[in-house]
This record gives sequence, structure tokens and C-alpha cells, in this order.
Amino acid sequence: MINFIFKRILQLIPVLLGISVLVFLLLYLIPGDPAMTLLGQDATVEEIDRFKEQMGLNEPFIVQLGVFLLKLVKGDLGDSIFQSMPVADIIMKHLPATLELATLALIIALIIAIPVGIISAVKQFSWVDYTSMFFAQLGVSIPVFWLGLMMILFFSVELNMLPSFGRGDPLFFSIAQTIKTGNLYYVVDSLKHIILPALALGLMSAAFITRMVRSAMLEVLKEDYIRTAEAKGVKGFFVVIKHAFRNALIPIVTIVGLQFGNLLGGAIVTETVFAWPGIGRLVITAIGQRDFPLVQGTVLVIALVFALINLVVDILYTLINPKIQQ
Repeated sequence: MINFIFKRILQLIPVLLGISVLVFLLLYLIPGDPAMTLLGQDATVEEIDRFKEQMGLNEPFIVQLGVFLLKLVKGDLGDSIFQSMPVADIIMKHLPATLELATLALIIALIIAIPVGIISAVKQFSWVDYTSMFFAQLGVSIPVFWLGLMMILFFSVELNMLPSFGRGDPLFFSIAQTIKTGNLYYVVDSLKHIILPALALGLMSAAFITRMVRSAMLEVLKEDYIRTAEAKGVKGFFVVIKHAFRNALIPIVTIVGLQFGNLLGGAIVTETVFAWPGIGRLVITAIGQRDFPLVQGTVLVIALVFALINLVVDILYTLINPKIQQ
């Protein structure tokens, strides 16, 4: 197991190097002058040239790329042009909010998708199956920004039940405070702020995962060992959970891992709609300002998190089926 994990970590190095080069190349080719954007239309040619010299923007592409990669190896993502702060510090300030939102969205998706997908497969071609697949198709088709706006109009504007934007205290901090003081106010306030963006983000993933769970379960339920278990008198519930669901886990774990990565990407839209202070909203602002170091750093961190999620998924594969590591 340790050798397998070590090999997978080594395989991440060229992947991250390729992502770094690609991100730098794309931002280098994007039209727009960060010096002009930062200094304004009234800046003189001398001021713009001096700024470019200070930032190294006058150097050839290969030199800029080399400097960027060398700093990256040292863990230095550079400084933000607009915020005059280390990019790493800015990202670490916003990343917890995005991870909190994506994690709660995934939990909501799994709570809905796994039981609905299993029941839909067991009751194939019943009204339960048709209804669940209708809502799954609806969930896949609805854009997350539209769903978010509808939720704001209904729950915040019409019912005045939930805040439409912003973030309360971090959820884990609120849970700890509630346990410490016995006062539910802390956790309730945090949930009020996060529940709408988490639902908007999680319902789309729930639709994808429901379809995958149903498909994987249908395939496994047709296997001979399922019929053998039923012939031996094993109860239906145990056949479904112990024999069928367990053997359907590999494709389900795959899609759950991919969905968590998609939730991080989808958070860019959701955070913008709900003014959630995560890295999704941060990267949108940085792109508008042509803050290249901040955009590069943010995209790299998202790619790193995505790569680590894939690593965790691969490790889960070996726990579910140890033959895979061979």
C-alpha cells in the first residue's frame, strides 16, 4: 500500500508541472496589459515601462516562465499586483470557505443520491424509478446560477427566512462553540448562511451521482452471485447493501471524486451569486483586474486540490478492491 501511494505521489509531479506551464502560457497569451489596468489610462509611458521593469514583464517569455517555475519550487506564488500581499496568504484566507462550501454540498449530494439511486435500481421501471430519474434529469439540466437566483428570490426575498449573501462564522468553529457553550445560535447562524449556496451547488451533483448509483447497481444486480445469494435465502436488504452496493462502489467512488473536483470549479459561479468569500469569487475578481500572479496561484491551488482528490480516490480503490494496486 505504501509503495502504491508513493508511486502515485511521484506521478503527481509531472502533472503539476504540466499544469503550471499551461496556466502560465494561457495567462501570458491573454490580451490585456496589467500595467495599464493597474496604473490607469492617465499613466505615462515612462510609468508603465518602469512598472513592467519592476514586475519583470519586459523579460522574454522563457525567462518569465523560468522565474515563475523556480519560485514555485520554493513555494513562492509571488505577490498580488492589486492587493500588494503574498498570493499564498490571500489564497489561504479564502480557501477554507470554498472547501467548507464544497464539502457540505457533497454531503448533501450523497445523502440524496445514494438512497435514491439504490431504490431506483431495485424498483426499476416503477413510478419511484421514473420520478427519481425525472428529477435527476432536471437537476442535470438546470444551470447552477439560475437555481441559486431562484432560491434567493424564494427563501430570502419572499419568505425572508435565510440571508441571500455573505458568510457567517466558519461552520467547524460554530460547531465547536455550540459544543463548548451549549448555545445553538452559533451553528444555526452559520447554517443559515451556507445552506442556500450548498443546496444550489449540491443538487446538481446529487443528480449526477444518482444516475451513476442507479446505473452501477443495475449492472451488479444482474450478476450470478446476486441470484445465488437470493437462492440461499439471504434477505433482500442484505443482498442489496452487502453484495450489490459494495461491488458497485468503484464507479460510484470515481464519480464522487470527480464531482468534488467539479464542486470546487462550480463554486466559482455559486460564490459569485451568493457573494461567498471563497477562492471562486477571488479568481473572478483577479481575472477582471488582470492580476496575473493571483490568477495563476488560485488556478494552481485548485488543480493541486483536484489532483489530491484523485489520489484519495485511487487509495479508496485499493481499500475496496486490493487487486487494483497490483
